[in-house]
Amino acid sequence: MTRRKSDLDPLSRRERQIMDIVYRRGQATIREVLDELPDPPTYSAVRALVKVLEDKGHLRHKQDGPTYVYSPTRPRDRVATSALAHVVDTFFGGSASDAVAALLDLDGRELSRDELDELGAMIEQARKEGR
Repeated sequence: MTRRKSDLDPLSRRERQIMDIVYRRGQATIREVLDELPDPPTYSAVRALVKVLEDKGHLRHKQDGPTYVYSPTRPRDRVATSALAHVVDTFFGGSASDAVAALLDLDGRELSRDELDELGAMIEQARKEGR
């Protein structure tokens, strides 16, 4: 079973790092992104990557004097859902149960009793709603 295709292009590792910074801050300038990037490239390289993210539809900007301030075009939870659907389709053949089984089997990441209870409640709710 194939889920809906993301309407935004996938991100490179560096693009994801930039998006993480912008989401965490709410908005950011090129300088702010550069200051927070691990092993940062040049200012020009970050500016080029941010332009690519704008072209892909992930970021938009507003001008504040001579400076552009960038913000995400979509809420983080909506993007996360789309990215997760892509992972489920790509690595688990569209099977949510296989994806959940993999999450439950991650080495070194045991779920707490509360997390297991929460997952059980979500599954029960989905059953009631016929999903």
